[in-house]
Amino acid sequence: MNHDIGTAADNTAILVDINFGKNDKESLDELKELAYSDQLSIVAVVEGTRKQPDPATFIGKGKVEEISQIVVQTQAAMVIFNHELSPIQQRNLSTALACRIIDRTSLILDIFAQRAKSHEGKLQVELAQLEYLSTRLVRGWTHLERQKGGIGLRGPGETQLETDRRLLAKRVKFLKEKLAKLKQQRDVQRRARKRSEIMSVSIVGYTNAGKSTLFNRLVRSDAYAADKLFATLDTTTRRLFLPERGLIVISDTVGFIRDLPHTLVAAFRATLEETIQADLLLHVVDVSSSNRDVQISEVNKLLQEIGADTIPQILILNKIDLIEQGSSENYMRDEYGRIARIHLSARTGAGFGYLYEALVEAFDQNLNKLSSIQQHP
Repeated sequence: MNHDIGTAADNTAILVDINFGKNDKESLDELKELAYSDQLSIVAVVEGTRKQPDPATFIGKGKVEEISQIVVQTQAAMVIFNHELSPIQQRNLSTALACRIIDRTSLILDIFAQRAKSHEGKLQVELAQLEYLSTRLVRGWTHLERQKGGIGLRGPGETQLETDRRLLAKRVKFLKEKLAKLKQQRDVQRRARKRSEIMSVSIVGYTNAGKSTLFNRLVRSDAYAADKLFATLDTTTRRLFLPERGLIVISDTVGFIRDLPHTLVAAFRATLEETIQADLLLHVVDVSSSNRDVQISEVNKLLQEIGADTIPQILILNKIDLIEQGSSENYMRDEYGRIARIHLSARTGAGFGYLYEALVEAFDQNLNKLSSIQQHP
């Protein structure tokens, strides 16, 4: 049990993290980062241990009373759970605590909604939000249970809940059709790139690993980069000229995070398709993070989920300027003689010579592969 109580305001939040035997402190740290990224002020952190979630309230009667007292004491505007709550649990907690109840999925969706800039990105976020909302339309919400009739509705016996479900399904269908058209346009552009034999490189990695900073230094771009989770959501693609070789295209993609809501994995598949179609992945890792091995594992797991696990990958151990290590500016080759790991700093540029060398090698390997395909179609 742990409480850190501060001051109250409209954006104040109490964080709740229940340990079900994992003892995962990094997960709570990540929730705090997510809350800060959503510009929330944390007034209390409540921790607890249970064998399994309570079906009605997730945390049980005693914990509900404990949090209720803290809500009164801090006058917090919301309570954020570091877990996925069922619609019933969310409704019961909202009634018991008399404030907004947000689960981890909802918090991530809110951050994505703020950060999406492109037309397609906004459509993808809306789709994810609606798919999440569709599971929240449960009986018992009094304002959704009123009988509704009249022109344009299915019949006088249709409830508001059924109307909402039907309108929501209609909007989801529209968004999916719109995103499918945008995907077709991207496929055409990608085929044109393939015909011109331009190598495609995607920068992937855990959120806040320094991908956008690396991208900006590589292509001398001004893509938004900040020290917070999900600073960039929309895939940005730029051309890079390799001396004595030619042009390649480099894409900066959305940051990965563990327990990413499945609705987002599905909705952002289009954004991540640049990753799926790439010839090479630059997997950026924050080498200064104590949790880097877990983050590498989470990124690789999600790459497998979207079908990008077979693409050649170079591990970029970024932020070497933040660690004390004399011989950190180096690289390692794999058993095939290819550069597989590079230590560098995207902020200072240290170690970038190795990265350019790796890109030149990958360019030559890709050219050989294309020649082989043309000779033996």
